[in-house]
Amino acid sequence: MQPKFVPVILAGGKGERFWPLSRKQRPKQFLCLDGSGESLIQATANRLLPIVGDWDDIWVITSQLLETGVQEQLPSLPAANLLAEPEGRDTAAAVAWASLEVAKRYGDDVVIGFFPADAWIADAAAFAKTIAAAVELAHTQGAIVTLGINPTFPSIGYGYIQQGESSGEYQQLQTYRVDRFTEKPDLATAKDFIASGNYTWNSGIFIFKAKTAIAELQIYSPELMQLLIETGVSIYPTLPKISIDYALMEKTKLTHVIPADFGWDDLGDWNAIERLMKGDNINVELANHVCIDTKGSVLYASNPDEVVVTIGLEDVVVVRDGDVTLIVAKDRTQEIKQIVNKIKENRELDRLL
Repeated sequence: MQPKFVPVILAGGKGERFWPLSRKQRPKQFLCLDGSGESLIQATANRLLPIVGDWDDIWVITSQLLETGVQEQLPSLPAANLLAEPEGRDTAAAVAWASLEVAKRYGDDVVIGFFPADAWIADAAAFAKTIAAAVELAHTQGAIVTLGINPTFPSIGYGYIQQGESSGEYQQLQTYRVDRFTEKPDLATAKDFIASGNYTWNSGIFIFKAKTAIAELQIYSPELMQLLIETGVSIYPTLPKISIDYALMEKTKLTHVIPADFGWDDLGDWNAIERLMKGDNINVELANHVCIDTKGSVLYASNPDEVVVTIGLEDVVVVRDGDVTLIVAKDRTQEIKQIVNKIKENRELDRLL
């Protein structure tokens, strides 16, 4: 008998990393960033739909600010399957509340998967096979399973997972116990990790039985889980603001990892668009772009009637959206958050957030 599997899409976000295209009410997962015509959250849901077979078994957790936007993006999602957080308290609170709500409907033996709404995945078939392996491992062994992405370069922007001893083979995929999680390392450490051959990137995808996660959170983060169990969602604004990695994944002894190869990118900033789309082109052009001697650049305009004209630029990102134009060196795109914070300090510029 196949275990019941329910995926939950984590759809928070502040609309900062892809500003000015992303805004408070139009975060990254609502955007189409690859020219496909499909937003990231739509792609995530459509990737999960064949695995579960029906919209009735797909859930989303988001903020109250984004609730209407999610409904517009996913009109087939049942209203009862959309959880709107009164206040964002990071991923641990979201996972805890969603796990309790899913367990209420399906029983605590249900296997739940949590999936970021804004990841890019190339191979849906390989993704589905990996999920099947993770569900089997979680169901049969009571494991807390995370998917590790086989690294392709020494990234300093991702967390890493160190593989321990083998924990078996599921769906012809090898699984391992997790020795440790490491947050974003420096370049030398990242190179050492890759050279060792037993580290993967942390995808932020994890799968477990509801009762396993609830019990482990009661042990390792009781100040969060017990408050939710005893008081319900009304206690949300007082919950500790902590990620699920810190609250559970780095503490529990039940974590296993499946190294995955399905083409993945977390689309962390505008440079990710270049990784996905440049190919042999001189620039990545998602705009009507006229140029002389511009190369290695990313050009984006939300209005197809507008023209971006450049002369002699190299390794820059130019984004035109509404009444804002962003021009930033590619190696400084992580500083966009700082610009957003400066804009927040100026009430006259609230419309830009």
